[in-house]
Amino acid sequence: MAINGAHVVLYTSEPDAVRDVLRDVLRWRHVDAGEGWLIFALPPAEVGVHPAERPDHQLSLMCDDITATVKELRDQGLEIRGEPEDRGWGIETTLVLPGGLEMSLYQPRHPRAI
Repeated sequence: MAINGAHVVLYTSEPDAVRDVLRDVLRWRHVDAGEGWLIFALPPAEVGVHPAERPDHQLSLMCDDITATVKELRDQGLEIRGEPEDRGWGIETTLVLPGGLEMSLYQPRHPRAI
């Protein structure tokens, strides 16, 4: 099979600030594609397929300890919307990146493919 990766694009009104968070707070490895255009390596990833009325997609970040992760991100100045909530399949909250870019952040309870 020729497919050997996936590329996720985040759209925001504050791309430099989001890049700073990914580089300096989350400490993701990256390359500079030129002129400060950073491309980040993602942590191991998996894809789930859910039923829906209309096509859509979502990027969620997973962690091993939601309480510790939320505290660390808040201590770094990031906004976490509300407190983590038990969803059954995991404990979830919302991470808000610069420009209002929202991402689900959760500690999974489901089996992981990675």
